[in-house]
Amino acid sequence: MGRRGPPAKPTALKLIAGNPGKRRLNEREPKPSAGSPHCPEWLSVEARKVWKRLVPQLRAMRVLTLVDADALAAYCHTYVRWRDAEDFLSKHGAVYPLRDEQGRVKCMQQFPQVSIARNLLLVLRAYQQEFGLTPAARSRIAVQDEPAQASDASRWLG
Repeated sequence: MGRRGPPAKPTALKLIAGNPGKRRLNEREPKPSAGSPHCPEWLSVEARKVWKRLVPQLRAMRVLTLVDADALAAYCHTYVRWRDAEDFLSKHGAVYPLRDEQGRVKCMQQFPQVSIARNLLLVLRAYQQEFGLTPAARSRIAVQDEPAQASDASRWLG
């Protein structure tokens, strides 16, 4: 059985909200290195365009880390599939006629792309919330100031 309840709120958001709740804060929460991950080679040409459009924006928002490569790649891939389904629906419409043996229209049938597009949009929305790509998601994110550049000596001495 999966985990119950809403996803856990990151420690930083709990501290900013000023209400950590009854549970203790996770003092050992991992903090991945900030930076831009490399675009995976397996992404399609269209998905790479989405990647190249998003990475500078996410980097400017300071929400992108090196470990986000797979999640961002999945978002880009899902976005392209959603666009393909939406393009199909724009060209063909949402329904097509089902005809009987005499060629008369019995009823109208929904194209599979309607449910595909709807399901992919739900997946995209979840990714957008994780990356802070919606106005509501951004309102819940607080980025920390970038640390001052350490001198070479302090980096070597720890």
